[in-house]
Amino acid sequence: MSAVGTVHGVGLGPGAPDLLSVRADRLVRGARHVAYFRKAGRPGQARRIADGMLRADAIEIAMEYPVTTEIPLADPRYNACLSAFYAECTDTLSALALAGDDVVVLCEGDPFFYGSFMHLHSRLAGIVPVQVVPGITGMAGAWNATGMPITWGDDVLTVAMATLPEEELVRRIRDTDALVVMKIGRNLAKLRRAVAAAGREDAAWLVEHAAMPGQRVTPLTQATSVTPYFSILLIHGQGRRP
Repeated sequence: MSAVGTVHGVGLGPGAPDLLSVRADRLVRGARHVAYFRKAGRPGQARRIADGMLRADAIEIAMEYPVTTEIPLADPRYNACLSAFYAECTDTLSALALAGDDVVVLCEGDPFFYGSFMHLHSRLAGIVPVQVVPGITGMAGAWNATGMPITWGDDVLTVAMATLPEEELVRRIRDTDALVVMKIGRNLAKLRRAVAAAGREDAAWLVEHAAMPGQRVTPLTQATSVTPYFSILLIHGQGRRP
């Protein structure tokens, strides 16, 4: 019998290929089986980051989400549909590993920070070996794009999702020193109202496509268009310093 292979969840960082770790670079370039998530009809951000890095005979496994925003998050069908999708992906990857093949799963940012790979990790654990390679998070790429530290001294940093109810967003924004808001997408209008209600609109920045082609940093008060999925809102802490 052949040895069991390993499924590697490899963090690719925020978008620039030269922000991969040495370990991530080695695994991506050497992988025979490469899997990645994407929306149907699109190449996928993780695959774009790795463009030009894969070996010529790499076998690509595109895992296409059955839904993204078509069904409300609170609808029971959303979880049911994604659960079945992750189970199918788990079967595909575990079959390869049990046959003795290693698989590299390309992950945007860090695999364990709001990433889809965590849903595979929890299902694969105990079936086949799984290893995770950490990556630079998208939010780190965003606050570095502003050229300002996100926290000072004893500042408390809050990371929130723009998909939260508006009242919850207002509370989180008001009660923290420094703030990162992710998954803005279609929620820009709600997020703008929440920031204004918390009295912090003048301190907020919107970073689009951090560490990617087309990076743009804009004060929230000047942002007029609906932002893409790869956008992050920041409020920098102003805490203790020498």
